[in-house]
Amino acid sequence: MTDSTPKPFDLNLHTARLLMSEPFFAALSRRINKSSSSAVPTAGVKVDKDSGQFVMIYNPKFFEGLTDKERAGVLKHEFYHLVFEHVTGRLPEEGMSRLWNVATDLSINSHLQGELPDGCCMPGQGPFADMPLGKSAEWYFAELKKKQNDEPEDGDGDSGDGSGDPSEDSGSGQPGDGQPDSFDDHSGWGEVDQATRDMAKERLKETVKKAAEEAAKSNSWGSVSGQVRRDIMERLQSKVDWRKVLRYFVKTTQRANKTSTVRRINKRYPYIHAGKRVNRTAKIAISIDQSGSVDDGMLTAFFSELNKLADLAEFTVIPFDTEVAEDKIYVWKKGQHKKAERVLCGGTCFNAPTKYVNAGNFDGHIVLTDLCAPKPVASKCQRMWMTTKEYARRPYFQTNERIIAIDSKV
Repeated sequence: MTDSTPKPFDLNLHTARLLMSEPFFAALSRRINKSSSSAVPTAGVKVDKDSGQFVMIYNPKFFEGLTDKERAGVLKHEFYHLVFEHVTGRLPEEGMSRLWNVATDLSINSHLQGELPDGCCMPGQGPFADMPLGKSAEWYFAELKKKQNDEPEDGDGDSGDGSGDPSEDSGSGQPGDGQPDSFDDHSGWGEVDQATRDMAKERLKETVKKAAEEAAKSNSWGSVSGQVRRDIMERLQSKVDWRKVLRYFVKTTQRANKTSTVRRINKRYPYIHAGKRVNRTAKIAISIDQSGSVDDGMLTAFFSELNKLADLAEFTVIPFDTEVAEDKIYVWKKGQHKKAERVLCGGTCFNAPTKYVNAGNFDGHIVLTDLCAPKPVASKCQRMWMTTKEYARRPYFQTNERIIAIDSKV
């Protein structure tokens, strides 16, 4: 006997079809996890506070009732929140608020006219009839604040066609007060700490960069306007804070070590089996090129930053030139402070430290170098290169691995 119960709408089975004519958004979508939940009335994007990964949460019943055009429109609406950095930055000084939620939606929906379900905040319509299209979230936020200050305190209020269901709270406003509100869920935007937000911001930049590269390669950005395209490219070309990238690398190479504990309740078998305590640590190899062309200022700045990160990971410092100086290797324990020093001199061979790290049990590998040597063998763990601006502009070899320039003057 077959089960005739209809299955809930699974967005993951439809995104490729829905975004077939949107190369940029399709590339973005492949890099963002999607999870169904009845806890949100419609949909929303947020940063997972444990992993720093972006997640799109959606209500399957809500999506089931939409047309394909509206489903694609909601997908693009959520991805625009990421592209415009509404999740990782740009929050006003007073933090999250209903007005900021509405302002971000107004800026996004200007690019999605006729593509969204009823009840979405749209410039030029309903309570926003006097607002023009195409302004920034900050502009709409300022105008909404002016309106709020001009309204009488005991007004009846009118939700118009921009409020959606007034009984639903998007995360910041008070439900049922008749005021216009964002149609999607923004409740997870303010839940993460600054370090996680910085990590997510770097990850977002990489995600958008890869999506932009795919769109450029196919010579099609779909419905992304020329102005938004230019804005995206300007964001990608902005100055990279090497310290944030280094912290991001360290945090994203953390692995989970699980141990049993009776103090934590097992979610699957409560009071039958012990729960699990998860301790996240990272074991990272730091290979230091000892050749004389490695800048002393860069070396000092790099060690200074590692001192700040020593509470997040265990560093194994590996001095090398043409060979690894195994008798000079040491483990940088949590909480310790180290000074930069040179212990070798000579040429450079990247195969030596790479083979040493490949033979060990490391989660990540950072190489501080002038990049003046042939391309090494492949690394078994995530590898990143750190060097000066001059060497980063003209590396000796080509690689898809990340090369970060250290600015020792900043």
